[in-house]
Amino acid sequence: MTVSDSPTPVRPSPADIAPHPRPRPAAAPPTPAPEQVTGAQALVKSLEALGVDTVFGIPGGAILPAYDPLMDSASVRHILVRHEQGAGHAAEGYAAATGRVGVCMATSGPGATNLVTPLSDAYMDSVPIVAITGQVSSRAIGTDAFQEADIRGITLPITKHNYLVTDASQIARALAEAFHIANTGRPGPVLVDISKDALQATTTFSWPPQIDLPGYRPVTRPHSKQIREAVKLINAAKRPVLYIGGGVIRARASEQLRQLVDLTQIPVVTTLMARGAVPDTHPLNLGMPGMHGTVAAVTALQKSDLLITIGARFDDRVTGQLSTFAPDAKVIHADIDPAEISKNRTADVPIVGDAKEVITDLIEVMSADQGRSGADYSAWRARTKGWQETFPLGYADHEDGLSPQHVIQRIGELTGPEAVYAAGVGQHQMWAAQFIRYERPNAWLNSGGAGTMGYSVPAAMGAKVAQPDRVVWAIDGDGCFQMTNQELATCVINEIPIKVAIINNSSLGMVRQWQTLFYNERYSNTDLHTSHDQRRIPDFVKLAEAYGCVGLRAESQEEVDPVILQALAINDRPVVIDFVVNRDAMVWPMVPAGVSNDMILNARGEAPVWDRED
Repeated sequence: MTVSDSPTPVRPSPADIAPHPRPRPAAAPPTPAPEQVTGAQALVKSLEALGVDTVFGIPGGAILPAYDPLMDSASVRHILVRHEQGAGHAAEGYAAATGRVGVCMATSGPGATNLVTPLSDAYMDSVPIVAITGQVSSRAIGTDAFQEADIRGITLPITKHNYLVTDASQIARALAEAFHIANTGRPGPVLVDISKDALQATTTFSWPPQIDLPGYRPVTRPHSKQIREAVKLINAAKRPVLYIGGGVIRARASEQLRQLVDLTQIPVVTTLMARGAVPDTHPLNLGMPGMHGTVAAVTALQKSDLLITIGARFDDRVTGQLSTFAPDAKVIHADIDPAEISKNRTADVPIVGDAKEVITDLIEVMSADQGRSGADYSAWRARTKGWQETFPLGYADHEDGLSPQHVIQRIGELTGPEAVYAAGVGQHQMWAAQFIRYERPNAWLNSGGAGTMGYSVPAAMGAKVAQPDRVVWAIDGDGCFQMTNQELATCVINEIPIKVAIINNSSLGMVRQWQTLFYNERYSNTDLHTSHDQRRIPDFVKLAEAYGCVGLRAESQEEVDPVILQALAINDRPVVIDFVVNRDAMVWPMVPAGVSNDMILNARGEAPVWDRED
């Protein structure tokens, strides 16, 4: 038997410990005690527990029970819009500007179907929104009751997930799951349709509910083997390009992307949905690729030997004729959605994972590998820089009218990079993508995939609600503006001082451009009569004033800066500026639809002339 010479330890007394208490982890907030509520109250309490501060919507019969307790909420603000489409796009603008889930609400039947366009838009552009709709009472579902529509069936192809809730006890769980689904993995819209009797019934509310989503396990961490394979391709490449899509914005990975660009010194292109992911002033940023992309960006993709594709989906507006796109390039394709990988272009190295995680892992492996890879892209950088300098973005001033490009460029220069710019769809959208410098993510909002006319004004409204301290511009066309301009009333009443620039060419501009180029200048049904030939139907200045906004107009280059500065000085109500521009201005560069990107035109009838090496 061994006897220790060590003294027997003396256990400290409670008095010894008392002066030096052990630090304790912060206590979790107490779980609210279950309480008896109506389904409508459960809905509102769920929104409060989820941190929702704003809901855009319009009441109606089936959703009306929810509006009564909503009136008593101290933390959820409801903004009464003028059309359900406006509610959906406002929720999109809120989400796109902040990364938080946007929320909209509508009643059954036509109220719900008016949300179809924004739901489709959000689905195409991976925008996290939750749409809450009322439904007829459960006993009446399927009977063609008044204002009944199978909104769940209608939206099944254009939502990430959707619910029909007929039991009040399931409302809290459905809302919690909807928000989780909308904002995890590849973000997207979720619909929660709730029957009227479920809203009126009594239930026991407790939070948080148990979330049960078998099979929904988005892969966020990329496989280390795929990262190593990607790095091998990068090190072996001579002409690599970072092809960056909107997934980088949604993943909040812009800072990591800038680190990767600085580390690798590889030229980068940012798609229409990724503008601002890398600052436009970064020396390696070649600009936007695609149908109306820069010559440098389009050509770099075509002549590359490796596409490092992150959060992009090889959209037809980027690739042109797919069989001729980047013919000599191998492809690394990283995306949170495995369905996108190799959907349009086969990936040599597929990587499933969150863009931020993928980029972080690439940085880690490449940093450890630096000095051993021997990769030197200096000659390639010089070539891409040469294209950028030889074929810069530009435009010609028009003697008989204001140049729309000049207007949009001056809006960006006078307002600055901290603003938010929301565009409609068409020529003005492309010019806003081209001639405003984007230095940060989430500064550029647009309908990229669906191409929704009417997006701009309500999206700007949602962005301004989410970020009231930022200047928010809606850059719209005269056609787009007439689809949702009624939301100016919403902005005036709710003190949402957005600024609207109408690029008024009295036409459906992009359609007219195609009629000019491909239909022998036969302008069938594209004249809107909003500014030319002494007709203003409507007069946008008078319309703005009728809504309670400030209405301004500029028709010459000398008037542009003064009206923009006047608009920037007004912050107590919306401002609408009618910029009357030349109707024959076109968007260049352009790759005609369905042809190879090699056929890019930098102006009408002018194609780039390459040096012999190219």
